[in-house]
Amino acid sequence: MTTGRDPGARPSQRTLVIIPTYNERENLPLIVDRVQTARPDVHLLIVDDGSPDGTGKLADDLALADADRIHVMHRTAKGGLGAAYLAGFAWGLGREYDVLVEMDADGSHPPEQLYRLLDAIDAGADVVIGSRYVDGGQVRNWPRRRLVLSRTANGYSRVLLGVDIHDITAGYRAYRREVLEKIDLSAVDSKGYCFQIDLTWRSINNGFVVVEVPITFTEREFGQSKMSGSNIREALFKVAEWGIRGRFNRARGARVTH
Repeated sequence: MTTGRDPGARPSQRTLVIIPTYNERENLPLIVDRVQTARPDVHLLIVDDGSPDGTGKLADDLALADADRIHVMHRTAKGGLGAAYLAGFAWGLGREYDVLVEMDADGSHPPEQLYRLLDAIDAGADVVIGSRYVDGGQVRNWPRRRLVLSRTANGYSRVLLGVDIHDITAGYRAYRREVLEKIDLSAVDSKGYCFQIDLTWRSINNGFVVVEVPITFTEREFGQSKMSGSNIREALFKVAEWGIRGRFNRARGARVTH
């Protein structure tokens, strides 16, 4: 999937960082400032799902202060992480960005390490995952229960899907536009961290190169995690379904599309 590219091209020169928000008023100005300090060359799209705490208004104020680099999308209801990213992808693709980055608003994904994802894209990767579980990756201030849950979910997904990705549930990642144009985003209805597994699985099955780079994940200081029991149940059932279907298709010699 990397044929026909200019070897001297740097797609990261046109990067959009997408930051979904719901009740992140305390965190938003902090993460925006960190992104702008670490990578003043990238643009940001804040996708707010009708936050009742005024996050959307704050996002507008930030955009007014830097209209060239900060953009805001207002959605009328809380539609989930996956839906917010899909809306952000469509917005970015329509404006000819070459790299689209997922980043949480809560500070858990360090903008100071964004260069690792973008350097890997420029080196030829199609999808780059900021991984907690490869050499050099770290997790800070996470309760043991969350860490065990995360590692279990990743191990479960690796075994059932048969992929060599250590942190397939990770939400800090960069995509070349070609990936998002090729995979069928209209068919993606996953929510929560299952959305991350879904897009990784689609990318791999379409022949794209997915790599992991180490990042330091730090638990949020302000606000509450959006993780829910329904997110966990969704991932359990969908990953099992994808894994079984993939094995069946491979046994028949058919191409795995999802």
